[in-house]
Amino acid sequence: MNSEEIKQLTEHSIGQLVESLRQGKSESLVEYLRMAARFHRYSLHNVLLIALQKPNASYVAGFRTWQKLEHFVRKGEKGIWILAPMLKRLVEADSSRREIETKRIVGFRSAYVFDVSQTDGAPLPTSDTVSGDPVVYRCRLLAYAVSQGISVEYSAGIAPARGMSLGGRIQLLPDMTPAEEFATLVHEVAHELLHRGRRRESTTRTVRETEAETVAFVVCSAVQLETASAAEDYIGLYRGDTETLLESLQHVQLAANPILNFLLPSKEERAAASALERPISPGERPGIRRAQPPQSA
Repeated sequence: MNSEEIKQLTEHSIGQLVESLRQGKSESLVEYLRMAARFHRYSLHNVLLIALQKPNASYVAGFRTWQKLEHFVRKGEKGIWILAPMLKRLVEADSSRREIETKRIVGFRSAYVFDVSQTDGAPLPTSDTVSGDPVVYRCRLLAYAVSQGISVEYSAGIAPARGMSLGGRIQLLPDMTPAEEFATLVHEVAHELLHRGRRRESTTRTVRETEAETVAFVVCSAVQLETASAAEDYIGLYRGDTETLLESLQHVQLAANPILNFLLPSKEERAAASALERPISPGERPGIRRAQPPQSA
């Protein structure tokens, strides 16, 4: 399959998603978002390609990668075609005239991957995901916010809102359950990442809220946190404007992917960031403070 054929396949996948939404079937979007959660290191187009060719895929890798994992693709299995970046090695000099090697994407080529269900081998190591108990991930998410220059504070004064994005600062309602706080914080971090620049002026409040809620849905799904039906119901409100939602999916990934890459690091990244593996107690949360009431005159 060449690049043009893959492009046509991607457009077909997008067309199917849009048509399903036009018919009021938000389930197609929900399934795509769950796929985006599982493959958060892949681009929008590649997620669409995987979803179209192997809707039940759970973990994909190339032929050689499976061999390194002591898994072997069964004879006769059909590969899942995706677009792989073509990298060019560059050597540049910094301000001190030291040579620094970098890599730049110069194009894309067709490649194929296989799902774990298409292989035989020993059971893969399970990840440290949790279900319904996001305490560890909440600590990592707080650390991610701080790494982006976003401070987080708690204030009862924002009720009935559960969270507020204030541009470089997030306020959360105190005493929420860990699950509620995690989902709310993801929502507000998404606002900080997506809606604090020029794009805020070119989008409506409905678009911004839907994107933030969709980011929260993707991230919560990736860490196996049940979000009841709230996110799905909210996504369903967008049935009348599917084209706008489709344009938003790219922005949703721009926010969700780096959050998930931080929350769910690879083994190599985990070794380099081992300090994040221990829970952070409330007294030592970096950048977290309680909002102080205004002083009377």
